[in-house]
Amino acid sequence: MIYRVSAVAAPRRLLFALATSARWERAVCVLPRAEWSAYRLASRYVAGTRLEDALACAHRLAAQGLASSIDFFGESISDPTQADRVADDYVALARTLDQAPENTFLSIDLSHIGLDQPGEAVQQRLDRIAAALPKGRRIQVGAEEERRAERILAAVLAVARMDGAVSATIQANLKRSRSDAHALAEEGVPIRLVKGAYVEDRRFARPWGESTDLAFLDLAHELHANGAEIALGTHDPILREALLRALPRVGVEMLLGVRSADASALAGRGLPVRIYVPYGDGWFRYAMRRWAESWGG
Repeated sequence: MIYRVSAVAAPRRLLFALATSARWERAVCVLPRAEWSAYRLASRYVAGTRLEDALACAHRLAAQGLASSIDFFGESISDPTQADRVADDYVALARTLDQAPENTFLSIDLSHIGLDQPGEAVQQRLDRIAAALPKGRRIQVGAEEERRAERILAAVLAVARMDGAVSATIQANLKRSRSDAHALAEEGVPIRLVKGAYVEDRRFARPWGESTDLAFLDLAHELHANGAEIALGTHDPILREALLRALPRVGVEMLLGVRSADASALAGRGLPVRIYVPYGDGWFRYAMRRWAESWGG
C-alpha cells in the first residue's frame, strides 16, 4: 500500500530512519570532530555519559522544583547474556535512587532488557529491577513500537499485580491505546500519555497531526473522568494548556532540553512536572529522535 507523504512527514521519516541506523552512527562518530560536534548539539537533551552526571542533573532540576526520571541509553537487546548485564545495571541504578532527590523515578524501555526474546526472561528482569527500588520510587516503562505494545502491556500489568511500583506510557496515535489504557487504569497503574514517537503503519496508528491530537484530548478526558492517575507527556503548549485548565490534579512530563522555560513556568504555577533525564554512551540515536520529533511541532 502506498501512502502520500507530506512535506513535514518526509524529513521526520528520514531522521527516524537515521536514528535507528548503526551505520549512520558509526559514520558520524568515527570522526573525532564530527562526534564532538554531534555531542555538542545533543548535550541539551542528555545529562551526560555517567550515572553521576544524571544524579547531578536531577539535583539541579530539584532545585528548580522539577522532579526527574532517570534512564540510561539503550534498546533492542537481542542477546540474553547482554540483556542480563543491562538488567544488572538497572538494578544498580534502582538502588542508587536513594542518593537522588526525593520523588526521582527510574525509566526503562523493555527492549533494552530483552523484550523481543522468547519466554519469561524479560519479566524476571523487570521484576528484579522493581524489587530493588527504594521505598517511594517507581519504574516508568516507556512506549515502543506498536509491534511490542502487547508484551509491554503484559509485563507492566504483571508487575502491578504483584504490588510493584510501576507506571506505563500510552501513545495516543496507536489505535489500540484506548483498550490498553483502560486495562492499566483498572489495575491502578499510573499512565503517562504521549502523542507517539514512532513512524507506524497506518493500519495500526493515526497520522501525525490533528487526528492524533484529538485522540490525545479524548483519551486524557476519558481516563481522568474514570479516576485514573495521568500525566501529560506533551510539549505542545496549546494542547497541554487546554487539558490543564480542564483536568485538575494531572501532572506534566517533559524531556530534558525541550521547552525548558515551559517546565519552569509550569512548576512555578504549582503543577507537578517531571523531566526525563537520560545518560550513557548511546546518546547519538536518542538525539536523532529528538531532532526528528522537532519536525512538525
